Amino acid sequence: MPYRTAQIRNVALAGHAGAGKTTLFEALLHAGGAIQTAGTVERGTTVSDFDPLERARGHSIDTAIASIDLPDCHINLIDTPGYADFRGPTLSALAAVETVAVVVNAAAGVEYGTRRLMDYAKDRRLARLLVVNRIDAEGVDLEGVVEALRAEFGAECLPINLPAQGGTAVADCFFSPAGVSDFSTVAIAHQRIIDQVVEINEKVMDRYLEAGESSLSGEELHAAFEQCLREGHLVPICFVSARTGAGVKELLHLTERLLPNPAEGNPPPFMRGSGKDAVPARAEPDPAKHVIADVFKIVNDPFVGKLSVFRVYQGTVRRDSQLFIDDGRKPFKVGHLFKLKGKEHIEIEQAIPGDIAAVAKVDEIHFDAVLHDSHDEDQIRLKPLDFPQPMFGLAVEPAHKGQEQKLATALARLGEEDPCFRVEHNKELNEMVVRGLSDLHLKLMLQRMQDRYGVEVKTRPPRIAYRETVSAKAEGHHRHKKQTGGAGQFGEVFLRIEPLPRGAGFEFVDEVKGGTIPNQFIPAVEKGVRQVLEHGAISGYPMQDVRVIVYDGKSHPVDSKEVAFVSAGRKAFLDAIAKARPQVLEPIVNLEVAVPDAHMGDVTGGLAAKRARINGTDTLRGDELVIRAQVPLAEVVDYQTELKAMTGGRGRYAIEFSHYEPVPPQVQKQLTEAYRPKPEED
Repeated sequence: MPYRTAQIRNVALAGHAGAGKTTLFEALLHAGGAIQTAGTVERGTTVSDFDPLERARGHSIDTAIASIDLPDCHINLIDTPGYADFRGPTLSALAAVETVAVVVNAAAGVEYGTRRLMDYAKDRRLARLLVVNRIDAEGVDLEGVVEALRAEFGAECLPINLPAQGGTAVADCFFSPAGVSDFSTVAIAHQRIIDQVVEINEKVMDRYLEAGESSLSGEELHAAFEQCLREGHLVPICFVSARTGAGVKELLHLTERLLPNPAEGNPPPFMRGSGKDAVPARAEPDPAKHVIADVFKIVNDPFVGKLSVFRVYQGTVRRDSQLFIDDGRKPFKVGHLFKLKGKEHIEIEQAIPGDIAAVAKVDEIHFDAVLHDSHDEDQIRLKPLDFPQPMFGLAVEPAHKGQEQKLATALARLGEEDPCFRVEHNKELNEMVVRGLSDLHLKLMLQRMQDRYGVEVKTRPPRIAYRETVSAKAEGHHRHKKQTGGAGQFGEVFLRIEPLPRGAGFEFVDEVKGGTIPNQFIPAVEKGVRQVLEHGAISGYPMQDVRVIVYDGKSHPVDSKEVAFVSAGRKAFLDAIAKARPQVLEPIVNLEVAVPDAHMGDVTGGLAAKRARINGTDTLRGDELVIRAQVPLAEVVDYQTELKAMTGGRGRYAIEFSHYEPVPPQVQKQLTEAYRPKPEED
């Protein structure tokens, strides 16, 4: 159907694993008329879990997109994985929506994934809903769930409907508060949410105080409600049973009537330029302006080819039009334009601002690429998402000789699809390492590679991603002088180094006065310094958090060459590092372990032996506790096996990179003694 930007709603379903997002996604599509029959996760018949691995495992691994057409509303829904192992695709979806519906399992309450995704959505300044699912489950304390949500996320969390008739129905608290709920008075809930909505807008508040609620039009209520969502002043709580359909139509009604459209809400965080020179930019949802669209999902299908899914922010993308990719000068033709419905591709003529669409078989497109039709938009980018750092690693090699290139190609394609799956090649060790968010993440990515591309691999543990730094200021000097019979080589460099705060990275400062090092050789000095940064100085790991200041040197009018200053810069840097109390840093991760209460002592004792710092414990539900700690990654490489044995398979955990810290002296000694750098040549 034809629709306008004001009629579009973009909503991502997110939440902890097992909350019922995929079942709710299916129920919404069925209630909205997009599918005739709702499939089930158990039978592997859902629209969103169409990948063979998803059907075999019974849970989502990647995002899936489908849309619903109501008489006056077009809803783009994105189903996201719940496991923290697949957080990359989930966070990518946040770049394409105005609203995140965080689904909560009524029987489990607030879980780790609930908190993390609410935080991500808040940081991205997105509208948030809390959708309490499985309200008809036996023995659930729905009133307790509401109290827990408000305690965790604030008093702005208010029910917009309430469960009724034992979870088989819901009572509306906003539009027509005449029903009866199971645990609270609908009239009171109605008053609370109306008071919360009207106080955000002074004009609406005045009309409400003067003439009462009946004086407010639907448009005024929508504007105030949308402003509340945009400013985080209100987080509606909705109750549903995706399995029976209770509350599902009401959720669609809420989406249509009250959620922000792409012309509302907070503007997407676009930037123009790069690095320190980047400045905020704005894309206007005007269909007549130049096109600006962002690619938030890539799928490499060995049969269909590359599918690039994008959100249009400005202008209209039409079939047979031409678009540029980032700052590329050669456009591609939009030969076919699609809407997605799970694995189904539905051809369309155009995509307007706010819509989600896809193009196929354009190999140059990459994740987070900006598509546009004018070079005025060359430098516009969405502010990057803060993805978790992939810390789990496996060294991989093909199981059969002769497949090295095939392996490299397959891994590169997988890396295009998941921003938290990375491929590294250690030249010194001739080792290819894949990194992900967990061992499960890597296992399934490698299984997907074998299924899609027929590449089998052998794996082994890689080296831990240690880093090097310095802990004191120091000076370094080196004179590179080489005479080989003809023209010689000469370059001399004096530099200072000093430590930077942890996580600051690297700074190179040119303070050379009087041309003692000619300007054309300063980049060569930096190149030599960066060679040390890449390969390390004391243990063979990359160096970070250091400032290098080049302040003096000498040159020769004939013998000075780039290669001489590269060597001089590298060795002057090494000279300074040796005097600056170098340190080896190790990655520290945030660890959350959920275990039965009876095993808490064993688990905390085991963590203490791993140099962990216990930060606290929380009661999760029943006899289950969550232990929060920070621990060196090297100590938990094989923690899943250990935890399973310790708790009889009942324990589970999630980790997330936190920061780097110096290793203990004995560990640094082992690492430096094991490092055998190649002899330096002068």
